[in-house]
Amino acid sequence: MKREFHPLPLYYDIVDSFLGPILLVQSGPGIRKIHFFKKNQAYLPDAPGKRSPRLLKSARVEILEYLNGRRTAFSLRTENQGSPFQKKVWEALKTIPYGATRSYQEIAVQIENPKAARAVGLACRQNPLPIIIPCHRVIGKNGDLTGYAGGLRIKEKLLTLESKKGSIQDA
Repeated sequence: MKREFHPLPLYYDIVDSFLGPILLVQSGPGIRKIHFFKKNQAYLPDAPGKRSPRLLKSARVEILEYLNGRRTAFSLRTENQGSPFQKKVWEALKTIPYGATRSYQEIAVQIENPKAARAVGLACRQNPLPIIIPCHRVIGKNGDLTGYAGGLRIKEKLLTLESKKGSIQDA
C-alpha cells in the first residue's frame, strides 16, 4: 500500500518594519521560518498559504514589540527543523542575553565542542528563526561583525537596537 504524503498547511504573514519586509511562516503548531527580504528582492504577499492565524498574529505583535524596544524575549512556540548539532547551537544562542554578544568560539565551547567554531557559524547561517534565535548576537572573536543571513546591515541594526535598549526606527 502506497503511503500518501499530506503536508501541513502553510500560514504566513509579512511584517513591514524599518528593516524591510519580514516574512513569518507557520506550519503546524509553531513558527517555522522568519525571513528578511533583501533590498529589491521580490516577495509575493498573495503566495500560496493562508494568512494570519492566531499564532502569526502573536508573532507579528512580538516581533514589532522587539523592534520598537519594548520586548527582550519571545514567548512564541517554534518548530525548529535541523540537525541535532544545529539544534544544540540554536539552543545555545537563546542563552545569549539581550544586548550581549558572544563569539562563534565561545558558542563552540559552550556546546562542549571547542573546535567547532566554523560549524557554529554554519549553523547560525542556517538558523530558520533569526531574531527569535538571536544569531545576530554572534560576532567574530576579534569583535568584528561577521556574516549574517539577513545581511550585515540588519545585524548591525539589531545589535544597535539592543545596545540602546530602545527603538532605532529612524537609524
